[in-house]
Order: sequence, then C-alpha cells, then structure tokens
Amino acid sequence: MSGGVASKKPKLSSSQGQEKVDWRKWKAERKEMKKKIKESKLIQKLDKQKEEEKRKEEALLQSQRDSGKGRPYTVSVALPGSVLDNAQSAELRTYLAGQIARACVVFCVDEIIVFDEQDEDVKTVEGEFNGIGKKGQACVQLARILQFLECPQYLRKSFFPMHKDLQYAGLLNPLDSPHHMRKDDECDYREGVVLDRPNKPGKGSLVNCGMWKEVRIDKQLQSGLRVTVHMNKTQNKDSKVHKGVVVAPHKPRTEGGLYWGYSVRLASSLSKVFTECPHKGGYDLTIGTSERGKDVDKVAVSPFKHMLVVFGGLQGLEASVDADSNLEVTDPSVLFDLYLNTCPNQGSRTIRTEEAILITMSNLRHKITAAFVDVSSGS
Repeated sequence: MSGGVASKKPKLSSSQGQEKVDWRKWKAERKEMKKKIKESKLIQKLDKQKEEEKRKEEALLQSQRDSGKGRPYTVSVALPGSVLDNAQSAELRTYLAGQIARACVVFCVDEIIVFDEQDEDVKTVEGEFNGIGKKGQACVQLARILQFLECPQYLRKSFFPMHKDLQYAGLLNPLDSPHHMRKDDECDYREGVVLDRPNKPGKGSLVNCGMWKEVRIDKQLQSGLRVTVHMNKTQNKDSKVHKGVVVAPHKPRTEGGLYWGYSVRLASSLSKVFTECPHKGGYDLTIGTSERGKDVDKVAVSPFKHMLVVFGGLQGLEASVDADSNLEVTDPSVLFDLYLNTCPNQGSRTIRTEEAILITMSNLRHKITAAFVDVSSGS
C-alpha cells in the first residue's frame, strides 16, 4: 500500500540489483518525520488548551452578565515604598511609581498597600517631600503618586493641589481605566465631586461628574466629597442637570462588572498590612513572592473573597520581617497561605518590583479565572 511506504524499510527491486541502500540517511529521515509528527500533535494539544481556557473565561463573564452580578472578589497588592530609593532622580522615582500603577490597573487590582520596611509610623500622605533617600518619604511619595494617577483627570484639581511629589506627574502614561471617562462617554456609573452650591432642602446636591451638565444626586452631602454616582437610565434632555443616586464605591465592580480603580493604603510595617485590612474577616488568601518560594506552575488557587499578594523590596521579604518588631518569626513563608516563586529559572539575578508585579499577576490570572469558573459551573 502506498500509505505505508514511509513507515517501512525500503525494499530493493530486481532492477536495483546489488545497489547499496543508505540506511543512515533512511533512519535520519524517518527520525525527522517522527519528530515533526510529535511537534504537530503537541501544537494541536496546546491550541486545544488555549481554546479551553478562553472558553472558560468567556463562560465566567457570561455567567456574571446573566446573573446580574459583577466580580465578587477583590485583589490587593502590597509592596514597600523603599522601591523608589532604587531610582537615581526625582523624575525616575515618579516614572517608577507610574509603572507600578499601570501594572496594577492592567490586572484589575482593587487595593494597593504601601508599607514601610523601617517600621515607622507612616499613615498619611500629608507633608513635604524632603529629598531622595529620606526615611519614610518614599512611602508617602509613592502613595501620593498612586492616588493622583487613580483619580479621574477632571477631578484632580479638586483633590490634588500643587505639590513637589507631583511635579513630574505630567510625564506619566495615563491609566485609562474604565472610570477615567470623557465628557461624551456613556456609562451607568460616574465618579464625581460634590459642589459647593446652595440647594433647597430635600433637593439633594450637585455633583461634577466630568459631563457637559452637572448631576443632581438624591442626597445632600458636604461639598468636596468624592462620590460614586449611579446615573438614572432615563434622562430629560431638556433639563439643565442630569440625575443620579449615590452608591457605594464597590457597586460598579460587584453589580456592574466594571473595574473601578484602586484604593491606596499606607501601613507602617509588614504586619500592619494584615492587621489593618479594611475587609471584615481580613484577607482569606495571602500570597508571598520570593525566589525561595514554591514553583507557581505547581500550585492551584482556591476560590476566595479577598486575595492579598505581597512583594518584597530590594532585599526581599526577609528584610521586612526582620525590621518588624511585631513579628516573632524569621521565615516569611509562615505568614502566607502560599509562598510562590512566580518566575522560576530567572535569567537575571534580580527581578525589580515593577517587573515582579507584572510577572506574578500574569501567572495568577488564569488560576483565579479557573477557580471561579469551577464554582460557577458547580464542579
């Protein structure tokens, strides 16, 4: 049969006589053919896996839309402010903070905690920046830049006066997250600031939501407050103002299925990252990152409500543990549910924190999606 000629040894016909066959060449060709077949099967298998992962992600998104619910969980990232000390100028410090903000927004991080490796009492972004390398100021500067970038552009003048920490913020790439809207963008939700305008009792307050018209909300609130507004589905085009109602900041995420930016929290030490958690019951899944951790490819993620991923500074999480007087442990791995090496066999001796965020969140994204797809499918 012609179909089996390639897999059988060649036969000598009578016309060939005593002509010698090059068995080495024949074996090499046969080996190369088997290799190509094996590679083809492997490629088909990988394509099938990718299609399956894509199908699961689409099924999760569709189930959220069908149920009227958005994302039920939150993702938090913690890192030391000392990462800015590795930058050689004020411009580079600012740009590094912008890279961290972009990485967190790309992977829909809901909370960024900036903690102090020196265990100092740093809890506010008020005050002046005193120069590169000053203790505590790196945390304050990083937190202030992160807050500035998260704020929609039309609200920045209301919440961020001129400050030395922000003098190079104009160099940074915009986050362009869903709540950073243009005037003509249509969305069920908007971020705004309550205006200082006299209102009649029971008429609510006026809010600047970055639209051509101001928005009248259902409650009378103190001017200067930042609020999340759910716009009414039907608007009177002839009215001088739009109408909406004030909702909790998490509503766009939990009900609208939208990523609505991140909050910024300062912690004076690594232990305060855990103990000052804003969620009732704390973080139910904590992950530490280190080259001494377990291979991320060999770990699965279980469903959670609030996940925390902690990154170390220039000297790793070990330095943060040693400096924290509230911790009596020496091994950072005991503090976390999972202690992972998210970049095994790395080619560089060091991985910078802004790079570690991208690498880690990229590896965790499929694991998180798979965990919640399994829950939604009942398996």
